[in-house]
Amino acid sequence: MSGIEDKFFMLATDNAPGQEGRQKAADLGPLLRGGPIEGRPVDFSHGDVNAFEPTPGAFDAFVAGVEAGADQAYTEYRGKKNIRDHLAAQLADFTGAPVSSDDGLIITPGTQGALFLAIAATVSAGDKVAIVQPDYFANRKLVQFFGAEIVPVRLNYLAATEHAGLDLGQLEDAFKAGAKVFVFSNPNNPAGVIYSRDEINDIARLARTHNATVIVDQLYSRLLFEGNSYTHLRASPHAPENVITIIGPSKTESLSGYRVGTAFGPAALIARMEKLQAIVSLRAGGYSQSVLRTWFAEPAAWLQQRIALHQAIRDALLARLRVVEGLHARTPQAGSYLFPRLPELAVPTQNFVTILRHQAGVIVTPGAEFGPHSADSIRFNFSQDHGVALQAIERTCALIERYRK
Repeated sequence: MSGIEDKFFMLATDNAPGQEGRQKAADLGPLLRGGPIEGRPVDFSHGDVNAFEPTPGAFDAFVAGVEAGADQAYTEYRGKKNIRDHLAAQLADFTGAPVSSDDGLIITPGTQGALFLAIAATVSAGDKVAIVQPDYFANRKLVQFFGAEIVPVRLNYLAATEHAGLDLGQLEDAFKAGAKVFVFSNPNNPAGVIYSRDEINDIARLARTHNATVIVDQLYSRLLFEGNSYTHLRASPHAPENVITIIGPSKTESLSGYRVGTAFGPAALIARMEKLQAIVSLRAGGYSQSVLRTWFAEPAAWLQQRIALHQAIRDALLARLRVVEGLHARTPQAGSYLFPRLPELAVPTQNFVTILRHQAGVIVTPGAEFGPHSADSIRFNFSQDHGVALQAIERTCALIERYRK
């Protein structure tokens, strides 16, 4: 492959949310065992917004944005000023540190857009970037796309401890080796673990000592189970000067279809992100920006009910999975993902993922997407209809037994 082909090869999207891998059942040949297991197809690669509808008032806010016409359609590149003013107050209250609506906040086309802009604004070819493994697959792909070198930092995602399990020694070594940017998600995607206060403070100290920039994806920081606490890195007394925080309403609030997110941090980095956004997409969808007025303004007890419903699904799926001999799964503390490690199978995990789609109508994301050390795991997004999700897990467990080594 040529250099440009290599770059785009690394951006493979076959296993991205909502995308089906292109391998056909016939391609698996002699690996297949038995016939199909009937049941309603379920795509666990992303959440189901029919099962969990967008926050009340979101569509009305969108319509109001449309009716505002050009005033809302052609906003500033970083987003409409009065919406940024509203958001800055909400985000400052939520994260525990000031947010400047004038020069410290940008509205983006989803948090995926924010992640692209943040990495592009801080990473150049040849740079070293510390990346958690396992962690959100786009972190690794974007860093490689921009020609930087990944310095891996292990997360013990199966350990049942009060900490997330980050190897802080490896993170320190990464900084000493020259990594000037650290990218991670909290809660972790795919494992759903929350970094403890001590871990966050240690990350902040290390980044500050080594003058590193930290990009933290906090997409699921509102969907916390069982009274788990959460520490925002930007509010740590040890936080480095350059922290970009990414958060949006696409997951917990089921507003993914509107494609809006936010990033906030130092004025100089937000300015870089705005310059790039002006070229790539101009702005987040003008009309869609209006739905951000409903964010953090949900009816009383709405969030608590959404958390309770997700926790019930999580617990039901975990209970069934843990009956499977040799399967290991840590209980997620937040978010909507399960990331079990499978028992030893007679086929490679990537093949099993394809078999699961064709023989059971169940789409999951292979663990290799999140790092080489989690290749024997698979990710489920359990933000689904409770009963349908449990039936799909039953079919998954049946196929695990069928293909057990």
